[in-house]
Amino acid sequence: MRLLGLDLGTVRIGVAVCDELGLTVRPLSFIARHGGRRDLLAVERLVREQEAGGVVLGLPLNMDGSEGPAAQRARRFALSLQAHLAPLEVPVHLWDERLSTWEAEGILRQEGVRPSRRRQKVDALAAALILESYLAAQTAQARETAR
Repeated sequence: MRLLGLDLGTVRIGVAVCDELGLTVRPLSFIARHGGRRDLLAVERLVREQEAGGVVLGLPLNMDGSEGPAAQRARRFALSLQAHLAPLEVPVHLWDERLSTWEAEGILRQEGVRPSRRRQKVDALAAALILESYLAAQTAQARETAR
């Protein structure tokens, strides 16, 4: 099943997508945040365009695993998005995204991407890292269950 990965920021929402088998993930784009219903409609449009069967939204936990204001915002967004996508029967999954943006920035720095271009790419790459982490955990869980 194809999934969308989302990295929710205050200015942008990074977007990534995986293939039907969940084997490869690629950064897709970002959505400029406008708030409320406009953000939900933008995600819905991408769900339809990509024929996604689910959404994985990064949950920015603190390093000790607790939830701060950003995690609470992500939870509220997830609830709104789940309600908005309910007619499409597309579930929304929250996934621990600790350090995903930091890791994405490091990757872009290593690749020699100029700072002015990093802002355009970091959110989608962070979304891809979140989705890859989710898929790896699902694969590991499926292997464990099969034993």
